[in-house]
Amino acid sequence: MNYQAILDGQKAYFNSNVTRDYQWRKQQLLQIKKLVVENEQQILAAINADLNKPAQEAWTTELSYITGDVDHVIGKLKKWMKPRKVRTPLVAQPGKSFVQPEPVGSVLIMGAWNYPFQLVFAPLVAVIAAGNCAVLKPSELAPSVSNIIAQLVPQYLDKQAFTVVEGAIPETTALLELPWDHIMYTGNGMVARIVMSAAAKHLTPVTLELGGKSPVYIDNSANLAISCQRIAWGKWMNAGQTCIAPDYIITTKDMVEPIVAELKQQITAMFGQDPQQSDSYGRIVNERHTSRIAAYLEQQNVVAGGNVDIENKYIEPTIVVDAALDSAIMKEEIFGPVMPIITVDNYLQAKDHIITEDKPLAAYLFTKNTVQQQDWIHTISSGSQCINDVIMFNAVPELPFGGTGPSGMGQYSGKTGFDNFSHLKSVLKRPFLKDLPVRFAPYTDLKFSLLRKIR
Repeated sequence: MNYQAILDGQKAYFNSNVTRDYQWRKQQLLQIKKLVVENEQQILAAINADLNKPAQEAWTTELSYITGDVDHVIGKLKKWMKPRKVRTPLVAQPGKSFVQPEPVGSVLIMGAWNYPFQLVFAPLVAVIAAGNCAVLKPSELAPSVSNIIAQLVPQYLDKQAFTVVEGAIPETTALLELPWDHIMYTGNGMVARIVMSAAAKHLTPVTLELGGKSPVYIDNSANLAISCQRIAWGKWMNAGQTCIAPDYIITTKDMVEPIVAELKQQITAMFGQDPQQSDSYGRIVNERHTSRIAAYLEQQNVVAGGNVDIENKYIEPTIVVDAALDSAIMKEEIFGPVMPIITVDNYLQAKDHIITEDKPLAAYLFTKNTVQQQDWIHTISSGSQCINDVIMFNAVPELPFGGTGPSGMGQYSGKTGFDNFSHLKSVLKRPFLKDLPVRFAPYTDLKFSLLRKIR
């Protein structure tokens, strides 16, 4: 496949101005929804083949997420595309000032394997809304989903504007050598550095959706039954392979035992006595990642779960207590179904621990203390936050999604996604009326005095 030819073809098509048209954008968005609806069972089967993801979970977090996003974007798109008026100061009068959103060109979208359908099409919705072309690179670690995306996209979307490239490192390396107008990458920090380095050669802007160790703090005022149900759902959904999943819990020593007891109860309620037999519990993406996660459990105080079947890519929902802060389980993003619990003396110690670590993609607080809630919001830096829940900010289409610092850069979802893949062009429009002489040379003390007043 000639990637330069693909990019050249997209740039020529983009320059024909077809993609700038509202009706074209709307039609392509509707085609994404049609693609999902008409091929729901095949897509769900592909996701299940790669991750053993239950149909309800896959539909909710991947398919329904995309169709809902399409509906939201179409309802707002005309407004987003309009010029955005701003005030024109006296010195530039008479005139009209506005911001004109315009598409940037061709975008490279590099998806991830943990939500292999959503993390290709969610950015694509924003890219299309902004009026761009795109090359889609699904993750090779989810081959069934990658294959079905490659099959369906040319059947439903404009072939001159959108191309799917399957493959692994050689294909990705070749794509990154090209001068894209924007690159969207979802994955880990190591690869993100490679992406940024390649983009820098062409001064290409990047959006990086990464991850990190998203903390949870629970204090003694929280409703434990509700808190642990929500945490258990967020942690063990997709077998813990969610970038915004709770990575670890911080609490006080007196809270550990009741939290562990409640989490155990929730695990059993959701997945039964033997989660390996549950139709509601997924699997790790491959044996390599299964072995990686299993290694975190070595020499740890496992108080629940701990069973591992590497051949079948299964790790039981597991709870670890009092993990050493310098151990791998507390230094690396777990990205699996293992929940460490560490203890502190109070909220301030918990906050200090979080602040000294890398900024996470998400941060979660469970408390009835409203002062503590406000303090958390204002002093804990993270991509997103939930108070008394986990992950659910992602269900709000107007909330931007993205990281900060090592957890990522740039945001997408809703209007923020539209803006992210647009150039917000500044425009001042003036008539041919004679200007005040104060603007022009020769400069005088009187002109200077008048300028200082009219600014």
